[in-house]
Amino acid sequence: MEIRVLGTLDVRVGGVSVVPSAPKPRQVLGLLALRADQVVPAGALADELWSGRPPRSARTTVQTYVLQLRELIDRALTAAGAGREASSAKDVLVTSPGGYLLNSGGGPTDLGEFERLAGTGYRAMDGEDHPAAARLLGEALALWRGPAFADVPVGGQLAVEARRLEETRLCALDQRIEADLRLGRHRVLLAELTVLVDRYRTHESLHGQYMLALHRSGRRGEALEAYQRLRNTLVRELGMEPSAGLRRLQRSILLAGPEHAAERSAERVPAGVGAAAGPQGAARFSRVG
Repeated sequence: MEIRVLGTLDVRVGGVSVVPSAPKPRQVLGLLALRADQVVPAGALADELWSGRPPRSARTTVQTYVLQLRELIDRALTAAGAGREASSAKDVLVTSPGGYLLNSGGGPTDLGEFERLAGTGYRAMDGEDHPAAARLLGEALALWRGPAFADVPVGGQLAVEARRLEETRLCALDQRIEADLRLGRHRVLLAELTVLVDRYRTHESLHGQYMLALHRSGRRGEALEAYQRLRNTLVRELGMEPSAGLRRLQRSILLAGPEHAAERSAERVPAGVGAAAGPQGAARFSRVG
């Protein structure tokens, strides 16, 4: 089985898709796929489908959706000629006491691969192996094909998981950009960071990296303008000032002078930039230089 949740839901048995077109069964499959090889209680599936207010017929309805998924799995097994590997769909979508388990058979998952690559990339960053960190984190981020569960209706549980996964993506992105900055790739990063700071308008870490990339590219005035735009947004929307770390970065750029911008490409950004306002604040931004 192949499972991909970092984007549109894609679950394949023997290379054949088993993702249903109907929203509710797709929602059930989404939660089972996220927790592959773990028992998902029937009550948890009901809570996901009906936002904590399941009807009296919830258990029967969940069973109906499971049967529909098994029909798709049976067809996939037949089409793939995989009957010798799994006697029936019940071996793939297993009924367990109190719930159901999606048996991945040890197949690949994009989430598992993302976590493996990102974890290795973080360790490379800690070891100051910046080329390896940039490569590994870039490979991890390339697994994302859009927002997690992009085409799945989300209830309480999947909504929380989707937000959690987005935070893990932003953390990996933050560290990949930091690795690239340490490798002197500030000019290459400018186009990407321009889009990111527009999308995440209160994310201080990304704004700090954008300011640094501009400054190192000899665009000191634009770096200071970027700080002012962020400050205006934070004050207007959240009633707060930028963090102390970002203020120190702004002062260091201000005092550097335009004639020293290129010379200061190895400077260290003050620690503490990264206490970003809003839910994106989990991303780290410390020493970049």
